[in-house]
Amino acid sequence: MPRSTQQLHPFREPVATRPAATVLLLRDATAAGGAGGIEVLMTRRSDKASFAPGAYVFPGGGIDTLDAAPDTHAAADRRPSQSDLHLTQAIAAIRESFEELGILLARHAGGTRQGQMADAQDIAAIDRHQPFVAQCAARGLRLAADGVFLLAHWITDRDLPRRFDVPFLVARMPEGQEPVADEAEQFEPVWVRPADALARHEAGQFFMIFPTIRTLQRLAGFGSTQAVFDALKSEAPLWTSCPRAGTLAGKEARYMESDMPYGELALVCPDGQIVHPLDWQTERPVPLLRNVMRLTAPNPGVMTGPGTNSYLVGDPATGFIAIDPGPADTEHLDKLWRAAGGDIRMIVCTHSHPDHSPGAAPLQALCVQAGKARPPILGLPSAPTARAASQFTPDRSLQNDELLRLYGSAGEAKITHTLQAIHTPGHAANHVCLLLVEDGLLFSGDHILNGSTTVVDPPDGNMADYLDSLDRLDAVCAAHGVEFILPAHGYVLGGPVHTARGAIAKLKAHRLAREAKVLAAMQALPQGSMEDWVRHAYDDVPPRMWPVAQRSLLAHVERIRSQRPGNN
Repeated sequence: MPRSTQQLHPFREPVATRPAATVLLLRDATAAGGAGGIEVLMTRRSDKASFAPGAYVFPGGGIDTLDAAPDTHAAADRRPSQSDLHLTQAIAAIRESFEELGILLARHAGGTRQGQMADAQDIAAIDRHQPFVAQCAARGLRLAADGVFLLAHWITDRDLPRRFDVPFLVARMPEGQEPVADEAEQFEPVWVRPADALARHEAGQFFMIFPTIRTLQRLAGFGSTQAVFDALKSEAPLWTSCPRAGTLAGKEARYMESDMPYGELALVCPDGQIVHPLDWQTERPVPLLRNVMRLTAPNPGVMTGPGTNSYLVGDPATGFIAIDPGPADTEHLDKLWRAAGGDIRMIVCTHSHPDHSPGAAPLQALCVQAGKARPPILGLPSAPTARAASQFTPDRSLQNDELLRLYGSAGEAKITHTLQAIHTPGHAANHVCLLLVEDGLLFSGDHILNGSTTVVDPPDGNMADYLDSLDRLDAVCAAHGVEFILPAHGYVLGGPVHTARGAIAKLKAHRLAREAKVLAAMQALPQGSMEDWVRHAYDDVPPRMWPVAQRSLLAHVERIRSQRPGNN
C-alpha cells in the first residue's frame, strides 16, 4: 500500500461505529390493490433527531445489551442456520419496530392461538416504554426472529461524526396490524413502492439518505416479497458497504464499493475526508498522492471514455517520469510539462496506440527547448502486426522487469520512486504495465480499465496473451501487496476491501464468461458469420457497439480454435 509519507492528507481516525439494526417490513403491492411488485414501510424521522433529521427511513435503532442476553435469545424463535449475532440483530429490529411503529413481530406460543401472529389486542396490552421482551413473555408471545432475514450490511461513512454498523433486515408485515408512529422519534408511516420512493426523492418530496436510496434501488428489482426471501436463504447479506464520498459539480457525492469512483477515493482519502474532486476535466493535474499526478487528455469518446490519463510519477526533489503522454495535443503536453515543473526525466508509453504514444516526441522536444536534458522515450516498439496509426519506436526498448528509478533527498531523507516494467501483451503486442514498487501501485495502461473491458483487436491483439498477462499481473499484485490499479482510462480501481487482485479476477471471469457465450454462438450457428455470432454473444451490449465488440469476438474465436485438438 502507499507510503504514509506520500499520502496527501494527514491520518485521521474515523469515529468508532455503534451496533444498530433496521428492518424493512414488506408486503406485496397487489395485496393492497396496487399494480404489482412490493411495498416497504417507511417513516419520517424527527426534525430534531441527531442523525438524519427529517429523513424517511426504515424502523430501527441501536442494539441494547439485553438484546443479546441469553434470556432474551431464549424468548425468540430462530432458524437452525441463524447465528447468535443475527438473532441479536433480529431481536433489536423487532423491538425497535414495536417501540417506533407499534408493529409486533411475535406469535403465540401456546393455547388455542398457538402459532398465530400477535394482533391488535396484544399490541394494545404492551407498553412501548416498558421492558419489551418481558411483556411479550407475560402474554405468551415469542419473538418471530425466525422470520427476519439479513438483506444487507451497511457501515456509516468514515467522514460522519456519528457512525453505525447496521444490518438491514427484512420481514413480512404481519396481517391485520397497522403502523402507528410514536410521534417522538418517528412520524408519518407510509407504504411505498421502492421505485415511487426514489422518484419522490428525486423530485425533492421525500428526503432519504444514501444507504436508504441504494437499498431501495436494489429492492426495486424484486417482483414479490417471496422473491426477496428466496434470495436470502444463504444467511449472507446481498451486499456489504461502507460508502465513501468525494465532490462532484461542487457537491458531496457518495459511492458504494461497486461504483467506479470508489477505489480512487480509497486511495486519495483513505480516512474519509471529503476533499477529492471527481469531475473529469483537462485544465489541471489531479493529485492522487504526493508522488502521483493525473492529467486527462481532452480526447473523450466511445473508445477513450473521459479521455486518456497521463500520469506523472515523482516529486520536485527527484524529477518526474511521464507515463502515456497521450495524443500530440499541444495544450495537453504543455500542461503536463508545467505540472512537472519542466523536470521530466523519462517518458514511458504503455503501448503504441494513437491515444497514448504520439505525444511522446513533442513532450521530449518541449523539455529540450526549455534547456533541460533530453528525457528518453521508453517502451516497446510496435510489432509488425500493429496498424499504421500505431507505429511507435522508442529511444530504448524496455526489458521485462526492468527497473526505472528516480533518486532525490529532502533534508536527511532519501527519496526513491521505482517503476518496474511488466510486458503484458494482449491488448497490443507491445503493451507494458508499470508497478510503482515503493507504493504498491499498478499503472495498467489499457490492459485493465475502469468501467469497461478493453478491446482485443487481432492481429496485434491476442486473447490468449491477454489472459496470460492478467495472470502475470495477479502474481505481481500478490507479491507486492498491490491494492490499487491506475488505468489509462477512468478512475483508480481497487482498495483494501475490493483489491487490485479482486478487480483482475473479476475481469478474467468476465472474459471467460464472454468466451463461453462466443463458443455457444459458434456451436448454435456453425455456418454463421461474425455478425451472426456477435448478435448472440454480445446480446447484452448495445447494438451500436457491436462493430467494436466484433474485434474482441474475433480474438475469442482465434483462442477457441487454437485450443481444439490438432491446433497445438
